Amino acid sequence: MSLWSRLCRPATAAVLTATAIVLMASPPVATGFGTIEGLGQHSEHEKITRLALKDAGLGRKTLDELAGKRGRLGAVGAPDIRLALDPAAHCDGGDYLDVPGYPQSKADARLRLKRCRAFIDVHFLAAVRDAEQLVDASGSINESEIPTLIGCSYNGSKGRAKCNVLEELGLVFHAAQDFYSHTNWVDEAAAGAAGAGNPPGLGNDQPSPWLDPRLSEPFPDGLISGCFDGIPESAHCNDGGTGAKRVKHQALNKDNGKIDVRSGKIGAGSSERGGINGNFARAVRAAIADTTDKWRLFEQQILGGYGNKRGNKILCVLRSDNPSSC
Repeated sequence: MSLWSRLCRPATAAVLTATAIVLMASPPVATGFGTIEGLGQHSEHEKITRLALKDAGLGRKTLDELAGKRGRLGAVGAPDIRLALDPAAHCDGGDYLDVPGYPQSKADARLRLKRCRAFIDVHFLAAVRDAEQLVDASGSINESEIPTLIGCSYNGSKGRAKCNVLEELGLVFHAAQDFYSHTNWVDEAAAGAAGAGNPPGLGNDQPSPWLDPRLSEPFPDGLISGCFDGIPESAHCNDGGTGAKRVKHQALNKDNGKIDVRSGKIGAGSSERGGINGNFARAVRAAIADTTDKWRLFEQQILGGYGNKRGNKILCVLRSDNPSSC
């Protein structure tokens, strides 16, 4: 069944509500790729988004709203403030090792990551749904649904439709990008024995098919993310008396490193895991490719759901800094 068919089913509202309840039942989370320029971060989310959407035709102001810019997080960075305590928004908490007494079961670890995938799906569908308000059935642009002098506020409250769509896409892109930063999908472990401080990696170079909303791929064998229950990390995610150390966020994250938007050059990662074996660069490349693909899928769903004429006008309004020209 297509995403659009799922969106249009009468039961969708109930499904989204039930999913939201599941997603909220989660402990605190660490943020992912950086959202600011400073404190060890290099605006990684912004730069990944700009590289991913450089050929998408977005106007400068619209791209600033979505990706953020110096002094403003934008829709992609906002989840690190508004949803900093939601593991599903950052693909955290899916830690597991096949050792006696590990404090979290394999099933619970997988459930944490499945919540992240469900989070992406829910907000993707919401972005498609919210886009309907931009252009009515007769093809007229709803000017009141477009930000003008006053920009968007990404605080979780519904407002003007263009802001709503950008906010939902920001949630989708942020979670998907964090998947590559926080899980072991792209990783190669350091030399030596595997364990909580050096968890095994899956070593993939491409985006995860399991994270693709169009597919029904089985859960990837061996996929984990790091545990995070608060700061300082050393005081949290302990063994629970079992003696089996947990895989922590600090052991897996590839959050920080330099990215040159103009050249596309990716520097070395500055986290422990990101700084070895090209892990940061692989995480960034996979995040860029995944973000590009999800934008293209969004365009396809708009055209498939609203028809070519209305759909193209909706997309023009979303991309353009001057929608009256659409």
